[in-house]
Amino acid sequence: MNHPSNTMHKGWTRRQVIITGSAVTASLLAGCQPATPEPGSPVTAATAVTTTTAPPTPTLLVEEAPIEDTIELRRKLAQMVLVGFRGLSLDDANPIAADVRNRNIGGVVLFSYDVALQQWNRNIESPVQAAALNASLQDLAATPLIIAVDQEGGRVARLDERFGFPPTLSAQELGERNDPAFTYEAAAQMARTLKAAGVNHNFAPVVDLNTNPDNPIIGAIGRSFSADPSVVIEQAAAFIRAHQDYGVTTTLKHFPGHGSSRDDSHLGFVEVTAVWQPVELEPYRQLIAQNLVDAVMTAHVFNAQLDPNAVATLSRPIITGILREELGFDGVVFSDDMQMGAIADNYGFEDAVVRAIDAGVDVIAIANNLTFDPGIATRIIDLLAAAVADGRLSEARIDASYRRIMALKAKWM
Repeated sequence: MNHPSNTMHKGWTRRQVIITGSAVTASLLAGCQPATPEPGSPVTAATAVTTTTAPPTPTLLVEEAPIEDTIELRRKLAQMVLVGFRGLSLDDANPIAADVRNRNIGGVVLFSYDVALQQWNRNIESPVQAAALNASLQDLAATPLIIAVDQEGGRVARLDERFGFPPTLSAQELGERNDPAFTYEAAAQMARTLKAAGVNHNFAPVVDLNTNPDNPIIGAIGRSFSADPSVVIEQAAAFIRAHQDYGVTTTLKHFPGHGSSRDDSHLGFVEVTAVWQPVELEPYRQLIAQNLVDAVMTAHVFNAQLDPNAVATLSRPIITGILREELGFDGVVFSDDMQMGAIADNYGFEDAVVRAIDAGVDVIAIANNLTFDPGIATRIIDLLAAAVADGRLSEARIDASYRRIMALKAKWM
């Protein structure tokens, strides 16, 4: 609540609050309740009533949410957090165990390579080891976890031959062949591999158009099916259907289009204003219309054609306006990794996380790989709870994300 009230909701408690600050005190003593200022705004001199003798400082009864409501809110907020972690197996000393068991976070993401340590022993060692790790994670979870990987195929495949998994083909190789039946079989093998390892969600396929083949993070490493939207749509549809048939959910990325960029958003600010084209929305438009989209991942790109004030991940006009309202998508929206340079080097972390949720993102994804913070999940839950408490985020907004996340999980629960 932003202002004192004499009424109480069922189950709420009251506490005494000492009101300080001469302007507010004088106004209350004069018998008129001041208009509630916006959070963080100053109380102006016009609000004050001059008094010659200061009476005793008054106390007010302020509503306070009951403990059980606070616990329920934090439970929902925890489902909006997906983090990376270190470890080939679990024990009680691993911080991720407490995040899953005690905080009930929504998901984890696995990596084969630890970027910060420059080592290949992050989470993947073998098919047997990966399956055991993921089973241990699910055993700790009161609500089934999203266990996700980036298994696009080709150079971006966390479960690959070096660890004893089957080889994969890149999106570019599949797009050049342009045979949906062949793509289905290739993707089905990926889905079977994921399912056997205990992975239930694939951060793939990439539906960025290959409009800039020299793009260092998309075209140059074979992550796009094609520059032709019709090829991308057909290939992505086959990829998704294969995963659906084996009980693995998928994510389209990177909305609203990263294929035309000249730079890598892992490393810093990326602007696509001059090169992005509206056709880059077509894969999303068509696949959403075909009811094939489980989830969408945002791009940390700045596109002034769509929003002159924020990168896509933090943009209400892009996430809520275009993806939700124009394209009609009501599934889960994941942020791309919030530790990437495009966010970390240009926005304060707390501000970026809250703005992403306000924009329409449902799950804050933290790879925890470029840098490693074992307490990151708690930090995110705390700052989102604070944003609800001070009115920056509404409980209705949190409930909408929670509903979408539970609907996603219901597909494989």
